[in-house]
Amino acid sequence: MKIGANYLGNNCCEFKVWSPLRKRVAVKILSREERLIDLEPDKQGYWSKRVDNIPPGSRYFYELDGNVTHPDPASYSQPEGVHQASEVIDQSCFIWQDQDWKSISLDELIVYEMHVGTFTTEGTFTAIIPRISELLELGINAIELMPIGQFPGERNWGYDGTYLYAPQNSYGGVEGLKQLVNACHQQGMAVILDVVYNHFGPEGNYIGQFSPYFTDFYRTPWGSAINYDQAYCQGVRNFIIENALYWLREFHIDALRLDAADNIFDLGAKHILQELAEHVNQLSQQQGRKFYLMAETDLNDAKLIRSKAVGGYGLDVQWCDDFHHAIHTILTGENIGYYQDYGRCEQLAKSYREGFIYTWDYSPNRKRLHGQSAADCPPDHFLVFSQNHDQIGNRLLGERLTALVSYDALKLAAATVLLSPYIPLLFMGEEYGEPAPFQYFISHSDRDLIEAVRKGRKADFEAFHLEGEAPDPQSRETFEQCKLNWQLKREGKHQILWKLYQTLIRLRRNISALKLRDRTHQEVNTIEENKLLYFRRWFEDNQVFCLINYSKNPVSYSPDLRGKTWHKRLDSNDQKWLGSGSNSPEILTDTSELILIPESFVLYET
Repeated sequence: MKIGANYLGNNCCEFKVWSPLRKRVAVKILSREERLIDLEPDKQGYWSKRVDNIPPGSRYFYELDGNVTHPDPASYSQPEGVHQASEVIDQSCFIWQDQDWKSISLDELIVYEMHVGTFTTEGTFTAIIPRISELLELGINAIELMPIGQFPGERNWGYDGTYLYAPQNSYGGVEGLKQLVNACHQQGMAVILDVVYNHFGPEGNYIGQFSPYFTDFYRTPWGSAINYDQAYCQGVRNFIIENALYWLREFHIDALRLDAADNIFDLGAKHILQELAEHVNQLSQQQGRKFYLMAETDLNDAKLIRSKAVGGYGLDVQWCDDFHHAIHTILTGENIGYYQDYGRCEQLAKSYREGFIYTWDYSPNRKRLHGQSAADCPPDHFLVFSQNHDQIGNRLLGERLTALVSYDALKLAAATVLLSPYIPLLFMGEEYGEPAPFQYFISHSDRDLIEAVRKGRKADFEAFHLEGEAPDPQSRETFEQCKLNWQLKREGKHQILWKLYQTLIRLRRNISALKLRDRTHQEVNTIEENKLLYFRRWFEDNQVFCLINYSKNPVSYSPDLRGKTWHKRLDSNDQKWLGSGSNSPEILTDTSELILIPESFVLYET
């Protein structure tokens, strides 16, 4: 059931909104001359009408029961923000030039997460376009945009959005987003959009005035849960499914990242995520190219990505937080909060082998058994990272790994992610060691809400046993500090790190053994006391052997080389990577003994 203000051409527009408990719904047209037009209800609670003399750009509200006026919950554009009138959009007026675009397969994806507002000085969709060629040069072939549904003000992570169909006005709105996707596809770059289907933001949240979109049966950390399985849930489910299809169909988005899928609660016979996957698969078949759904969750439950035939939901990709937590704790030594569950190299080796680390094992942080094995799921169904917006931005000061570990350790983080069999994700600026923090920021207009956010952040950090004052999320300065310093990627150690990332991505793509996404073609082991992880991967006659020393001490190791001769492909301690100079031999034989420099890795190939 298509909802919203759908422009039909010739200044005719069909308005449709779901409001099953209201006795009267009218559309209030503000443009040209003000008009109030009653909509007609159907048996499912949808109110609609075709109205003439509505050119694109017309502004409107919905009036409920003659006394409450609000913007359209499915507004395609909010040009003056979350509290003002919605705008009629002609989706057909944009001329797409990506007809030759084909979806990129999961096993080839290299994802780059970005926040539109801080990625460039301008902070707009179109300002990203000149940077596409640089990302392609690095080896990136998919950008992932943090949420862009209309949120209050101009500064926000995007998870406070209240109009899920309206691209943020301060970023460039509908036209700007289409220009970005069109340019990306023309140059060979896929676009992933982060969408939030677990809650709505607090400011401008009028959707509950229209229909029972929320339920008190569940709670999320951010407020009321969305009603996916209680009375009147069918209209809610349609709203969300139509939203996903809207981004894929009208904006040519390639994949959706489903934020905090573990807070999408549904005890019905068919989970909303399964139904969503079914609709997206239908769209893929209709359009002749594959659209993907990627779930963010820390439940370690492979049900999300298993097929419907074996009781799964049929999503395509799942984030693997375990992988991040293992890398982070090994490199930083941090052990507070959920990090207390991690810190051993063997855990990282298990993640290399199986994906999840906790597979119905006791979690000291949760104080219960947690997770299940996903060893039967293909590696290209998991996305891994050493940094992302959450793991950086939810720290007290928003520090990146750049501020927490040595330069050599940054190289280890890059190798650990990019040489894994999983889909790698980089967070913007990571590739050159961006020093700017990525902090939490907002620009609400409600003083009480602003103070509540400040207090909430402080309470979160106290629960994590962190002391000190976090930057004020409402301050523009907090936001400005997060903007990337692009000039650094051409300078000194930053340029060298960028080239290392580029080299690792090329090796990942060009070496057959690294390109193969198959758990049965790898062996991963550790020497825990030495913080050494080593793995062998192979495909037909091609093999690689990699050793990663996470220790701050040298480690000596005599590998079992299986009678083969191995040639060095990459050594992080080479002077070209600002190392002290490699002592690893160019060729390994059965008699070789390796002395691994502290915080270094070396990759060999047969």
